[in-house]
Amino acid sequence: MTEQDDLRYPIGRFLAPAAIIPAVRVELIESIRELPAKLRAAVAGLNDAQLDTPYREGGWTVRQVVHHIADSHANSFVRFKLALTENWPTIKPYDEAAWARLADSALPIETALTMIDGMHARWAALLESMSEDDFLRGYNHPVEGRLTLVRALAMYAWHSRHHTAHITTLRKRQGW
Repeated sequence: MTEQDDLRYPIGRFLAPAAIIPAVRVELIESIRELPAKLRAAVAGLNDAQLDTPYREGGWTVRQVVHHIADSHANSFVRFKLALTENWPTIKPYDEAAWARLADSALPIETALTMIDGMHARWAALLESMSEDDFLRGYNHPVEGRLTLVRALAMYAWHSRHHTAHITTLRKRQGW
């Protein structure tokens, strides 16, 4: 990987596991449960200038990353609920970059962190209540195709670690 790829994918690109056994699923759910605390630790003590620093050249600012996580994970949580209550619904994708430029992504990060706290508590409770068969349900994504909930869980556990690493690696590089 190039240096730019390393900055863009600090934990590597998402690789779908071949199979997700129950023990691995428990670890993935734990990643969802732990994100709020890990994200809060990653941004602790940052001032506005630091929050408005891009994690890489051409990348989002730390502030935008935090708001993006709230947006992205809210969409995923709703997609899980749709998949659990409908038969393979087709979901609507959204333009993540355009959302990151909207005015609410310039708000103090506490607004997004509070949202993430509550949403992830609910999401973890939902995930823990799901049966083996529930994890085989899923949704149709117009770009990605047919996604099972177990694959979506793996993607969002990765997504949680991926964006937290954007912040922690930036802090390390900057000596914050």
